[in-house]
Parts: sequence; structure tokens; C-alpha cells
Amino acid sequence: MRRPPDHAPSDRPVGRVLRGDARVYHVELDGEVVQAAPRGRLFEELGDVRTPVTVGDWVVLTESGDPLGIEEVLPRRNQLSKVSSSHDPREQVLFANVDQLVIVGSLYKPGFSSNRTDRILAAAHHAEIPCVLVLNKVDLDRPKDGEVSEYETISETYRTAGYPVIGTSASKELGLEELKETLKGRTSVLYGASGVGKSTLLNALFGLELKVGKISKYWSAGKHTTTHSRLIDIDGETEVVDTPGIRVFRPYGVTKADLRFLFPEFLPFQQRCHFPDCSHDHEPDCAVADAVEDGALATSRYLSYVEILDELEPPPEDVPTVDGSAEEV
Repeated sequence: MRRPPDHAPSDRPVGRVLRGDARVYHVELDGEVVQAAPRGRLFEELGDVRTPVTVGDWVVLTESGDPLGIEEVLPRRNQLSKVSSSHDPREQVLFANVDQLVIVGSLYKPGFSSNRTDRILAAAHHAEIPCVLVLNKVDLDRPKDGEVSEYETISETYRTAGYPVIGTSASKELGLEELKETLKGRTSVLYGASGVGKSTLLNALFGLELKVGKISKYWSAGKHTTTHSRLIDIDGETEVVDTPGIRVFRPYGVTKADLRFLFPEFLPFQQRCHFPDCSHDHEPDCAVADAVEDGALATSRYLSYVEILDELEPPPEDVPTVDGSAEEV
């Protein structure tokens, strides 16, 4: 298990959050796992944050109590957040203080969702968290003669965008060594929809016994076997976070002005747009839209971009629009 950061106080107990169950958290403290609950301002003054404490946090604890109290969350080096739900606009912090995000997608039951993947990638880019894309169940990707495989098509799209892509199959032991090397010595989060095989991959890689679920025949989607995120220490240097499956992801804290910088492959083209603050949605002489039409940019990525753009808040006040005026919010 990692040591507390340098800015941690030396005169109070400091632990690492491994898992959260409702309002009680499992915290690693001096080699033991204790239960702790937020106290004081962390519990009472939530504001726009639904989750004041999350997996990966370093927290200051009380010295006594049952459960112990979490008095303070130490400053995070990074965090990934999403909008809590369509009915709750507050920030849900999913995890913090990680080295990389491994987005796991599936090529078969459930099928790959470019829209959901692009949303997560944009949010991680905004949070400055490096990403790797894992395409699981490659053994079930069987194109007809003369057709390009789904794996080749998807991997080309995301490698062009600058993201490493690894094809895996736990049952056929494909890509496991490459993935294991990618995880080695890092704190990594495996994140994706239910049924894509996150827990199965971790079991195959590290000999764990995480519970895995079956695929719903009706929906062709996975059931939520993992019900909460949990940080697992593999060997003292390598840590992995197994997460519940997701269906909907809306980035939190990203504005319309931010989004065009969160699709890396757009950048070389948007420098040639007629308007310097082109949103790539409706403006004339848009080099990004032209690149999509010419096949230089993936249509799936552009469609994801436009859908996210439609959901986001406008730029902050006094940010000039394409006609030079200030846009009010």
C-alpha cells in the first residue's frame, strides 16, 4: 500500500479510502482496515457535491470512535467526476489520486458503446488523467470474409485520437501480459459498463476471486455484480480499482468552451477553422466538420462530441462568441 503524501499531517492519523458503503468507508490505516464516517463539515456542508469522500482519498481520522470519524480529505492530485443522475445535478466524485484510467469495452454482449467511451475519455482528459482503452472479448469478434474486424475499426479510431488500445480475452488468455505490464507499478481504475469483463480480467491477471455476473439475455447487458468501487493492493506497488458497471455518464464541470480541447484529434484541424472559438457545430468554414466529411476524423467521435456539446453549460461570462460579443450566462 502506498505511503501518505508529503502534505499529510504527522500528528494525526491518516488513512487511505479503499471502499465506500453508503455513509461508512473502509479505510486502510497502518496496515489495518478500519471503518470511518464523515464528520462535521464533510457531512453537513455538501453543497453541490454528492460524495465528499471517495475511493483513493487520503483522509485525516479521529483517534477514537466507533466508527472513527473522517475529519478532513487531503488535497487530491486528481479526481474523476460525473453528474450524479438525470434527477440529481450534483457532482459525484468517482475516485481520486490515480495514475491512469483503463476504460474497458466489450466487442460482444454488451457491444461497444463509442458514445459512452467518448464521454468518459473527455472527462478524464479534462481531469488530466491518462487513459488506456481495453477492448475485451476479442476472441468473439469474428468478421466475415473480406470484412474488417470490429476490433481493427475501433482500435484505429482511438489510436488515431492518441489513446493506447489493448485487445484482450480472459478465456483465451489474449492480451493479458500486455495489460498486466500496463498496470504494473501504477494505481489504475478499471471502468466500463456492466458485463464487459472488468472483474473477470482482474481475476485472470492477479488470481483474485472477485464475483462475476452473467449477461442478461433480454437486454444483452451485464448485471451489476460489483456494487461499489474498491481499491485492491496487488503487490505493494500495483493497485487496481474495480468499479460497478455504468450505463449513463455525463461529465461534470466541463463547459462548452472546454469540450473542443478534450478531443485531441480535433486540435490540428480546429486551428484552421475560420473562427478561433469555433464550436464545430454550426459555424461556416469549420475545418473539423470538413475533416469528418472527408473521412480524416471518425464520424462516431464527432457525433459523440456534438451530443455532449448540446448538454453542456455555455462558456463562463465574458467569453467572446464567434461574432465578437460577450456571451452571458
